[in-house]
Amino acid sequence: MSLFSLIAVFLIEQFKPLDYRRIVAEPLSAWAAFVESRFNAGGRHHGLAAWMIAVAVPVVLLAIVYLALHALNPLLGWVLNVGVLYLTMGFRQFSHHYTEIQLALRLGDLERARLLLGEWQDRPTQGLSAGDVARLAIEGALGASHRHVFAVLLWFVLLPGPCGALLYRLALIVRDRWTAAEAAEHNEFASFARQAFAVIDWLPQRTTAAAFAVVGDFEDAVHCWRTQPAFWPERELGIVLASGAGALGVRLGGSVIDEGEVADRAELGLGDPADVDFMQSAVGLVWRATVLWMLLLFLLGLASLAG
Repeated sequence: MSLFSLIAVFLIEQFKPLDYRRIVAEPLSAWAAFVESRFNAGGRHHGLAAWMIAVAVPVVLLAIVYLALHALNPLLGWVLNVGVLYLTMGFRQFSHHYTEIQLALRLGDLERARLLLGEWQDRPTQGLSAGDVARLAIEGALGASHRHVFAVLLWFVLLPGPCGALLYRLALIVRDRWTAAEAAEHNEFASFARQAFAVIDWLPQRTTAAAFAVVGDFEDAVHCWRTQPAFWPERELGIVLASGAGALGVRLGGSVIDEGEVADRAELGLGDPADVDFMQSAVGLVWRATVLWMLLLFLLGLASLAG
């Protein structure tokens, strides 16, 4: 059922792309803000109680609905699976921006590529070279493929019905929203949300990194995975980026202009500097990893039927 749900979501997404920001991100962020406004008294235990309301309760309610529908008719449970997956995962959340940036660079329109990158990643882009734009776009695509596809898919497989997909998406949005609020108020309200998401994302990070290694340059991917993420600002995403860069044979990270100043970042990967050709290679890497996932789901389905 997991494989058929995944195939159905990919097909629906091609014919009816989802406006993720308007339909999913903004409503869930508003929900997180609402709960935060009611519970944020500054303490970690307040954050724990709020997280249970904002994340755990919706996941449990979804599990009850799924089990009721599945007991009534398995097809109804499958439809719910497809619907929740369609809302919580998908390539179109980032592929449109990425493809447009790649096309602009191919045509030599650096200014448009900068504009598209700034709209996608909400960052200043003036002064970026074509190589800088390609590098940041590849980093964004690898990170987004993890957070919008592979991590959601793993939790979808691990928990019954669509509960895992909702758990990952809600936990990520709640963490980001509450961390921003915590930075403004200088308290510990978001500490539990950060720790909970770190636990939730621990296994997906490594499965995504492993998938990139298997379908790319395995030796370089594993070497980069083991030696480079500790120096990346967001270490958990650094695991995915380092493995992806090693699998592609490209150098990511490094210095970049951020808000008019040069920001020094650790280097990830090995090989040549990023350019528009590596952008196409990154697309191939993500698709090969997706095919690997689908093959694994097919084999698991066969094993279940045999059992």
